Formats: sequence, C-alpha cells, structure tokens
Amino acid sequence: MGHACPVDDVNRVPMSLDRITASIVEAAQRINQPDASLDDTLSAIATAARDAIPGFDLAGISTVDARGRSHTRAVTDPLVLTFDDLQYSLDEGPCLDALGVSHVVAVPDIRHEQRWPRYVPEVVRLGLRSQMAVKLGVDDAGTLGGINLYSTVRDDIDPDALPIAELFAMQAASALGNAVRIDQLNQAMHTRKVIGQAIGILMERYDLTEERAFRFLVRASQSGNVKVRDIAQRLVDEGNQRPAPRPD
Repeated sequence: MGHACPVDDVNRVPMSLDRITASIVEAAQRINQPDASLDDTLSAIATAARDAIPGFDLAGISTVDARGRSHTRAVTDPLVLTFDDLQYSLDEGPCLDALGVSHVVAVPDIRHEQRWPRYVPEVVRLGLRSQMAVKLGVDDAGTLGGINLYSTVRDDIDPDALPIAELFAMQAASALGNAVRIDQLNQAMHTRKVIGQAIGILMERYDLTEERAFRFLVRASQSGNVKVRDIAQRLVDEGNQRPAPRPD
C-alpha cells in the first residue's frame, strides 16, 4: 500500500496557527504584484511556495494548455524539471494525479510508495525523499496548473505543510488567474496591431483596399492552414528586414 498523507489525518495533528498565517501573508505579498508579467508571476509563485511551505527544498509550477497537456513553466532548481518531465513522459505521478481529481497529493517516504511503479524508482535514484502536489484552479477558469513540491532533505511531511499549501494555492491561483487574463489581453492587442500592420503592407505593396488586403490574409491562412496572426507576423517581419530605400 502507498503512504499518501490523507487530508483528514494531517488535520488531526496540532498546527501552529501563527506560523500558517505568517507564511500565507508573506507569500501573498510576494506573488500579488500588479505590474508583473505572466512569467514573473509564475517564478514568484514557485519561489514563494518553496519558502512558505515547510519541508520542501525544491518547487515548480506547471500549467495546463487547451489540450490538457502539462508544461513546467517555473522552477527553483533544474532538478524540478527532471522530476516533472519524468511524470509527463511516464504519464504517472503525484503531479498528474493532483491535476486530475485528487486536488492534493502528499507523499511522505516516497521510496515505499507503490502507486507509481515506473516513476518512483527513477526519482528515488535521483535523491527524492518526499513530494507534494497541489492543484491551482479558479471557479471561472477551471484548472490552471499545479504547484509541485519536492524534498531531497526529509522523508516525513511537516504537519503544517498541507494546510499552508492549500491556503497558498488559493492565493496563487488568484494571482495566476489575473496574470493569465492580462497576458491574454496583451496578446490580443499585439495580434490586432500586427494584423493592422500586415494589412497596411499589403495595401501599399499590391495597391489593395483594406477589405481586400484582409481577405488576402484570410485566404492565405486557410490555404496554408496557418493562423492569420502568424501570416501577418511573417509579413511584418519580412517588411522590417527589407533595407530602407536610399535617399536621392
């Protein structure tokens, strides 16, 4: 049998309320930066998770794309990438279980764990001793990703780690959700700008009206099975690479 740490079992252990509150307050201040980019927010969440959740010396953040595939976006150590990639390639492990229905997966003394028979021997060989994975999700956006915590320094899981991780995940999901929405808005604005520039290039180069230039982009997108924004970006890039005309 595995040695997962059920939520109810951990909650029966006396916790330090002051410690939990202090950890969450400090973490919230670090990850809620209004002007931070999406990448900056992801990095801040990973670092804050490692520092706020006791007993884990490595942390990473994974996100889920539109096809349901997981990607590691921020790590506090390259070894996190190794652990994450093993789970993705083997299609098993705490990280993937947490992104599914489990929400939180805590695994003390991982060398005795039997639920992931291909994953466990590989990570134990690399020095992993315990692990925790927590889903990041918000009601209107579904699953955004997960926090992946690894310990190479202790086999047991600190009694306060689980409640801190769950509260931290709520703060992190909110910050990540805001960062994703801002990033999507910025991408949409950039796409509109690039398409407008491409239309201008076509109008000037081929003496087209604005409507005919846009239709040209759409036809090129459909025939080449390439997104309009990508066709537009190529045109803009080509235009920028052309040498400027010499003055008379």
